[in-house]
Amino acid sequence: MLKQLMPYVTLLSLLVITTNCKQSTNGNHQDGLDEVKQPYALVIHGGAGTIRRGEVSEEKEAKYTDMLATVLKNGESILKNGGSSEEAVVAVIAMMEDSPLFNAGRGAVFTHDGYNSLDASIMNGDDLNAGSVAGVSKIKNPIKAALAVKDKSDHVLLSGAGADEFSIRLSLEVVDSAYFFTQDRWDRLQHILSEEKETGSINIVNPDDKYGTVGAVALDRNGNITAGTSTGGMTNKRYDRIGDSPIIGAGTYADNRTCGVSCTGHGEFFIRYHVASDVTKRMQYLGESVEIAASTIIENLEEVGGAGGLIALDKNGRVAMPFNTSGMYRGYVNADTLVTAIFGEE
Repeated sequence: MLKQLMPYVTLLSLLVITTNCKQSTNGNHQDGLDEVKQPYALVIHGGAGTIRRGEVSEEKEAKYTDMLATVLKNGESILKNGGSSEEAVVAVIAMMEDSPLFNAGRGAVFTHDGYNSLDASIMNGDDLNAGSVAGVSKIKNPIKAALAVKDKSDHVLLSGAGADEFSIRLSLEVVDSAYFFTQDRWDRLQHILSEEKETGSINIVNPDDKYGTVGAVALDRNGNITAGTSTGGMTNKRYDRIGDSPIIGAGTYADNRTCGVSCTGHGEFFIRYHVASDVTKRMQYLGESVEIAASTIIENLEEVGGAGGLIALDKNGRVAMPFNTSGMYRGYVNADTLVTAIFGEE
């Protein structure tokens, strides 16, 4: 008799655990007990890494906080006035690509050969349509190139010179390579190259050189979710390396039935474990909340040596922003509140 009842006991246990799992509202996620559906919501990230209070100047902290808030307010304006989740995601990611603060677009890091190689992706949760580009170097806003691949081609992923050519044919804004130059990113590359020369090693990599990405997930008034991610990749990367950001299912995923996800971290791990889509599948198959699914995956990733974080937004507008590094630039906004955070204790 007990054996026959076991499936029901297991299901009841899961329901009890989920119901009693109170989640903090400290800027990392929202209260999981709040079942009120938000009319719209937006969550963003600007990369994860070794970001500790006291090691970041007050001036720099203020710049990031102000930028995160500005981006969120811009995205909220679009969603509040009836704009689509896709419009909001493209707009806010383009804003972060235009800022030298983030490793995407204008603030992208340099490859080993001293140029900028950019990746981006976008996915709609209503029809699972997606587009991405990898290794582009001429397009001002790679997220717009990813959108063009989704809407104007029969493909999902274009790369390198072909992706640049495709984008140029569609009249996307082209910039000279000098546009992407920032002194601190250049100096960082020179420091690594100098270390390589002194030691004879070609494997000198600071973990923080792997984690720079920007991303956004939005829910609009029609219940549609869109997720997007953009990055300059890894400092000193060689051999046309591509990380998780342009890989649908690894760095970006969206499904209206569950949630949208954008990742930031050591891309090889996010690719191997298909992190972005795994969040949606845990919600779909296990019945987990967005916060439990997202947090569990980031915890499991840390156990196998993967560092980074993700942002996720479910169909009711609930947010999760877990990470296993010391900090992650992040924030969310909905009809009730706006939150920004940087450090792990927030």
